[in-house]
Amino acid sequence: MGSKNKLKRFRENETFENVFQPTREDLVDQIYKYKGKWRTEVFKNQNPIVLELGCGKGEYTVELAQRYPEKNFIGIDIKGARFWRGAKTAVEEAIPNAKFIRTQIELIEYIFDENEVDEIWITFPDPQIKYKRTKHRLTNMQFLERYKKVLKPDGIMHLKTDSEFMHGYTLGLLHGLGCQVVYANHHVYKLEGSPEEVTQIQTFYENQYLEKDKPITYIRFKIN
Repeated sequence: MGSKNKLKRFRENETFENVFQPTREDLVDQIYKYKGKWRTEVFKNQNPIVLELGCGKGEYTVELAQRYPEKNFIGIDIKGARFWRGAKTAVEEAIPNAKFIRTQIELIEYIFDENEVDEIWITFPDPQIKYKRTKHRLTNMQFLERYKKVLKPDGIMHLKTDSEFMHGYTLGLLHGLGCQVVYANHHVYKLEGSPEEVTQIQTFYENQYLEKDKPITYIRFKIN
């Protein structure tokens, strides 16, 4: 993507009412104005809140919002030029329950209050296979602790990935921590029983993986 296109998308994001772009200082140096108030002040309802972390182009956030109008969805990614597509679609198609936040996922506990989130989706994250980069792996112990702080006690986590390494790493970690694995499938398109929202919603990158016949894996779990 050219720098002109990126700048155009950044400028357009600033005009979207469904896009929030707090600075790091907004979050860390003070209490963020929407922390604990996403239902009352942003969505203006009491529906469950569902996050998509590393939302990319925002396809999952938008399609889940269309599929489940009784829930509120928020896509989070540091790359605003990517989720511009999802945010623009949500504006054009008048999807009120789809919002986007441009920020780093490590700051999630500064954005949401304890027990404010009902579900979290992680879709096709970088597996960070190199040992020195494990601190950035979105299902490592430090990130799970962050998710636990904002999730309701019975909150649900979803991991959908093309990385068999990430699938195995996460399952091993969850079992080691004594977390409840509700459902796990190492090939969602070839094994029966996969939830509809896993197989019927496909991202841009997922379609590329499927063209290469890469297995798509999925885990649903709770951080007890």
